[in-house]
Amino acid sequence: MNGLNKNMLGGLIGALVLNIVHSAAKRFDSQSPEVDKVGEEAMKKTVRFAGFKPPQGNTLVAATFGADVASNTMLYTLIGYGGQKNRLLKGALLGTVVGLATLTIPEQAGLDAKPIKKTNRTKLMTVAWYVIGGIAAGLAMKAMEKR
Repeated sequence: MNGLNKNMLGGLIGALVLNIVHSAAKRFDSQSPEVDKVGEEAMKKTVRFAGFKPPQGNTLVAATFGADVASNTMLYTLIGYGGQKNRLLKGALLGTVVGLATLTIPEQAGLDAKPIKKTNRTKLMTVAWYVIGGIAAGLAMKAMEKR
C-alpha cells in the first residue's frame, strides 16, 4: 500500500474513532458535546444557500455523518505527511487544533454553538474527542508502516 493510501486509511480510522467516541459519549453523558447537531444545522444552511431544499430526518443525519467523516478523514490524513516521525504527537496536536477550531468556528459561521459549549466540561470533551481521533489516526498510520 502506498503512502497516500496509508494516510487516507489512517485518516479514515481516526475519523471513525472520533465518531464512535462521540456517539457513545452522548448515550451516557448529558453534558457530552453534540457536534452532530451543529453539523446538521450547517448542512441545512449550506443546502439552502445552494438553492435546494435541505434533507430532513434520517436523510439529514446520514448526509451530515457522511460529510463529517469525509472532512475529518481529510484532516487526519495530514498526520501522515512530513515523515514517519512523531505521528502520535502530530495526531494529538492536530486533534487539539481542530477541537479548538470546532469551539470557535460555529458562532463565526452563524451557527448555534450551544450543543458543544453547554459547560466547560462539554468544551473539554469536544477537544478531547478530536485529540483521540488524531491519536487513533497516528497509531493506525504507524501500524501500517511496519507492514
